[in-house]
Amino acid sequence: MSEKKWDILENIIVEKLVFWGKWFARHSDGKVIFITGGAIPWATVHLKIIKKRKDFYETQITEIIKKSPIETGKYEIFPWAPWINIDYQEQLKIKDTQLKEAFFHLLKLSPEIPGTAWLNFLPIIPAENIFWYRNKIEFSFWKYISHRERREEHFNAGFHKQGEFSKVQDYDSCDLIDDESNAIYKKIKDFAKTSWLPVYDQKTQEGFWRHLIIRKTFFSEQIMIILSFYDKFFQDESEREIAIKKIKIFFDELQKKFPHIFSIYLSYNNNKADIAIDKLELINGKEVITEKLLDLEFDIGPKSFFQTNSLGAEKLYSLIKDFAKKDFYQNGITLDLYAGTWTIGMIFSDISREVYSIEMVEEASKNGEENAKKNAIHNMKFVNKKVEDFLNEYIQAEKKADILIIDPPRAGMHPSTLPHLLTFNTKQIIYVSCNPATLVRDLEYIIKNSSYKIEKIQAVDMFPHTHHIETIVSLLKV
Repeated sequence: MSEKKWDILENIIVEKLVFWGKWFARHSDGKVIFITGGAIPWATVHLKIIKKRKDFYETQITEIIKKSPIETGKYEIFPWAPWINIDYQEQLKIKDTQLKEAFFHLLKLSPEIPGTAWLNFLPIIPAENIFWYRNKIEFSFWKYISHRERREEHFNAGFHKQGEFSKVQDYDSCDLIDDESNAIYKKIKDFAKTSWLPVYDQKTQEGFWRHLIIRKTFFSEQIMIILSFYDKFFQDESEREIAIKKIKIFFDELQKKFPHIFSIYLSYNNNKADIAIDKLELINGKEVITEKLLDLEFDIGPKSFFQTNSLGAEKLYSLIKDFAKKDFYQNGITLDLYAGTWTIGMIFSDISREVYSIEMVEEASKNGEENAKKNAIHNMKFVNKKVEDFLNEYIQAEKKADILIIDPPRAGMHPSTLPHLLTFNTKQIIYVSCNPATLVRDLEYIIKNSSYKIEKIQAVDMFPHTHHIETIVSLLKV
């Protein structure tokens, strides 16, 4: 009998992590199974088929039948930390294996590519803190109603259940944020629950409480709170005003108890999509909080993108700068492509004559300019464009570059970007990636179509208890 979409595959043994955070298994019919979500090697699971293809199934876990022998069972698993019960050294082994297998795949496909016959993998750098490392966390208010599980919970605050977005599992704390942030979360959760206002229902678009975001900078210990609710819940304007006044009074008292709270926003959120931030009102404190990395200061607003692990980010950025050959770019032009928070460009500004940082997201561009001014950096140009469009114009203007630093999103570089990179003929390219699969795909093109050689590969674990891994690759012109 042929399996169909939404069918359940029973008693499947998870084998290994492969790419894009997906896991690998095999069905009795010989087809490959790719598993999305918090799988653990050698666990036995039931899987729901999400997509059916000729040679493989794409699936999600619906039930864990038998835990993996490498699970410790010490912690309650939640979606942001699916590996929390795997010993940390085992986590590092899994990530190291996945990265090396990705490069082995490149070698297998293209053994003739020069510069890949021998790859210099440096030992993976572990995280200093494997708990309470996140400087940003988002909780959702919702229900958990399941007739199959005989559960009917009408006020939950926590995280969406893996594979079932219509359910939120209730949590009183999160092991990836510190005790102070957890205490603040619990106070807000208890206040919301005793207010007798209902949680928002995405299906019916009714209810009040929606999301809570807590940001706490690691080095400067400043906290920002964003509380999101459905502003159209009340039909009577006076009832609405009373409810919001009570929220503001609550936060006045909360800020007195937790002096690290620097900023409190309300998000009047009437957006139909499940996003946390809509119309914002600053009700207490400052508009931004400030983090310090590598002797630089960064203002972080409610919508700012910033690395969620400050300590890990400092290590990552230090390594990127250490990888760069100063003789190649000193007093030259640095191109910082897919700049994000602009941090990489800023740390290269002290030794470059000029830094071009290119980022498509307008909000990030504005943040970059403001943070450069804050740090008295005057030799950076912030360009709010797609990288492929910028490079096309830059090359047509016959401008040069001395070093390229690339830190693209998970999907990797746009195909039209890759040929442009090679026209600069720089002596070094540094590629930073959060996805081994697209990293290897892009490296294959670069090495096949140029004389660049991989000098070394360094993995950095910034996100313990998840499949995510950052990788730095240095390519040298030979």
